[in-house]
Parts: sequence; structure tokens; C-alpha cells
Amino acid sequence: MNIRMIRHILGNILRVEAVLLVLPAFVGALYGEDISAFAITMGILLVVGTAMSFRAPRNSAIYARDGVMVVALAWVLLSAFGALPFFISGAIPHYVDAFFETVSGFTTTGSTILVDIEAMPMGMLFWRSFTHWVGGMGVLVFVLAIIPLAEGRAMHLMRAEVPGPTVGKLVPRMRSTAKILYGLYLALTAAEVVFLVLGGMPFLDAVLASFSTAGTGGFCIKNASIAFYNSAYIDGVITVFMILFGINFNLYYLILIKDFKQALKSEELRWYLGIIVAAVAAITINILGLYGNVVSALRYSSFQVGSIITTTGFITADYGQWPMFSQAVLCLLMVCGACAGSTGGGIKTARLVILAKSMGREIKQLVHPRSVGVVTLDGKPVDGDTLRGVNTFFATYIAILCLGTLVVSLDGLPFGDTFSSVLTCINNVGPGLGVVGAVGNFSTLSYLSKGVLSFVMLAGRLEIFPMLMLLVPSMWSRK
Repeated sequence: MNIRMIRHILGNILRVEAVLLVLPAFVGALYGEDISAFAITMGILLVVGTAMSFRAPRNSAIYARDGVMVVALAWVLLSAFGALPFFISGAIPHYVDAFFETVSGFTTTGSTILVDIEAMPMGMLFWRSFTHWVGGMGVLVFVLAIIPLAEGRAMHLMRAEVPGPTVGKLVPRMRSTAKILYGLYLALTAAEVVFLVLGGMPFLDAVLASFSTAGTGGFCIKNASIAFYNSAYIDGVITVFMILFGINFNLYYLILIKDFKQALKSEELRWYLGIIVAAVAAITINILGLYGNVVSALRYSSFQVGSIITTTGFITADYGQWPMFSQAVLCLLMVCGACAGSTGGGIKTARLVILAKSMGREIKQLVHPRSVGVVTLDGKPVDGDTLRGVNTFFATYIAILCLGTLVVSLDGLPFGDTFSSVLTCINNVGPGLGVVGAVGNFSTLSYLSKGVLSFVMLAGRLEIFPMLMLLVPSMWSRK
């Protein structure tokens, strides 16, 4: 392991975070708020980051294990330092709560410990939502877009961070790929801001709502979330953009270069859109009696389906009051998640497609033992390493879900509240059911549970294994 190179990269990442804090500090200054907490944190980040990255090591090689270590440590350190403005300012008095909130921001989960969001200073609210936008496409992807690294090193970092069963380049150079991804990301975010402003939403509200939508995070600056605006137009715009940000960004690149045929071949996209349509139809029918007409039922069901499957977590209705069938559908959508290569969380639709086809192949071989089945995706055979990776991921996902539920159950909450709190965190959704549901928060949980859930959120965002590998002693060996 090249510890000096790992330290050098992490130092640069901390310096980047110091620069990012300039924006919320500027917003706080515009509102006449005390921005000393941002200034102190920026100073700490610059000192620590410069000390870590001051001298570039002679051996600049980064291998697969080093890439995993950099990614996992980067997300932990960014969250640990990113929590300081909340803690130093007193906006969130306890550091564990501040760390939970920041992890929830960077991982685009959207779970919160805040009881009165609107009482927070605007600078802090900006930083809170901005963490969604930075974490949505990936912190390391952002760093790759602005800091040059050798192609081999960049690929190891990107492979460890980008969600999905496989990772590829859009163009031969990895840094160019990162720039393209963030260019598309920025363009979609700006488009949403424009549409929301046209619908009457205040400009800063529109910017922060777009940050949260783009990162599929769900932090809102209003206690009632998007329901505060009570606008069918705003609900519709955000619903569309949530679904758009849940699509694999590779497809947008294909559309950009006018390769429509290849983009439309995406089997994952068809499944993703099909699941959304089926879920919206099922829930609309199920809640029709609550709203009295199809239009209202469709409005609220489509928003919540889009919010949950993309793991955004915005709220326009208290779905805890919906029939149990609708709640069950939403819980299944939490697990499903968005497309691989998107800003959404969850298992990812591509993995579910591969798992479903693997099950079908096994059943077919049991009926016809001599048959030879091949699992395909987009018309191409899925290799054995990818199949094994998907199966291992799913098994590990279930294990973490069970262990997390066991620990959080020590708080004595009802099983549905306990299980959904872990389920929503590992899938980076945000709200769960009951106490942690649409109109609740995570403030009543113990510090132990908040610590465990912070780990679970990071594990869910980084596809589990980078965080688990931090716990393996041999990972820290130089050999």
C-alpha cells in the first residue's frame, strides 16, 4: 500500500472541501449571519490538507486496494470535517448529530436529526443542501474533474466510488469522463432551477431544492419539505427531474453524441421506467379513496414513487397514513433504487435485473438439467465476475441490514420503525416509517444508533465493500 500517496490525495481532497465552504459562507454573509464557523473550518481544512499534501511522493502509483482506501477515507474525512460548521456554530450542538447530518448530506440520504429546519441559519441550510449536490455525482468524481491524476490511478478511484455492478469510461481519458459527467450534472441542475423559478419558487429555494433533487438527497429548507409550496406545477417539475437524475448518466452522453439507438437499447432503463409506471398505477388505485379523484391521487403517488425509487426522499404527503399496501410498495422501491451510474441509491435496477435473470436461469436448469443458460444485459452476456459480484453484494447487503436492525433495536422502537430506519439509510433514501417517517426524524435515536446508521449510510453510498474493507486489518498493511 502506498500510504504516502494516499495521504497526498486525501490532503488535496480536504483542501477542495475548504474551497467548497466559500459558497455557504458567502450566502451566510449575504443574510448578515455569523460566518466564523465556516472560516474556522476552512482554516482547519487548509492547514491539515496542506500538511498532508505539501510534498508529492516520488512513488505516485495507486493500485486497486489503495483506490478503495482513498475513497472510503475521503468520505469519512469529508463528513467529519464537514460537520464542524454545524457544531462550531451551535446550529447542531452535539457533534454526533452534526456528523450524522453531514454524512446524510454527502451520501445523499436525506435522513435528518433536525426538528425545526427553518430555524437554521441560511448559510448552514445552503451547506446542508450543497453536500447533496457534491456527493450526488461523487466526491472523487468531482475531484478528478479538477485535479489531474494519471489514468490508472483515476480509474481505481472511480471504480471504487461510482455506483453499479460495472464501471466504464465515456471517453478514453478518465479526467475527461469526469468533466463530461459533471457538465451534464450541472446542466440538468440549472434547467431544474429555471423551471422551479418559473413556477414561482424563490430563487434560493429553487437552487437548494435543485441541489437536493440532483443529488437525489431530499434535504429541504422547509419543515414540510416540498409540501410547503402546495403547487402541482412544482411537484410535477421535481417529479420529472428526480426520475431524470435516477437514470444512468452514460445514456445522457449517448444522447448528447446523438447515438439514440444505443441509448434506447438500455434494458435497465426499460425496467426502471416500467417499475415506476407499475408502482404509480398500483398506489394511485390504492389511495384513490383518500383523495377523492384520480388527478390528486396520481399527483401524490407519482411524486412519492419518484422520490422513493430514486432515493431522493422529498415529501408531499404523509404516506404513513396511506394503506399498508402502498407503504409496502414504497418499501420495495427503497430496496430497488435507481439506475447504476446515476445519483440514486438502493441496490440499483441493473443488479435486480441480473438477479432476476439469474433466478430464471437456475429454475430453467432445474427443469432442464442439460440446458445451458446465459444471463444477458442489453443483449450482451454478463461475465462470471459480475454475476459473482452481484450475488456477493446482495448477500452482504442483507447481512448489514440484519445487523444494523439488531443494533438499532436496542433503542426499543417498534420493529417497523427500527427496520425502516436501517433500510432507508442503507439505501440512502431518507425518511422511513413511523418515528423516522415522512413527518418524523432521527433525533430520538441514541448516539449508538446514529453512529451505526452513519456507517450504514456510507456503506450504502459506496456500494458496501469500501467501508467494510476499512475494518479489515490486512488492508492497513504496507505489503
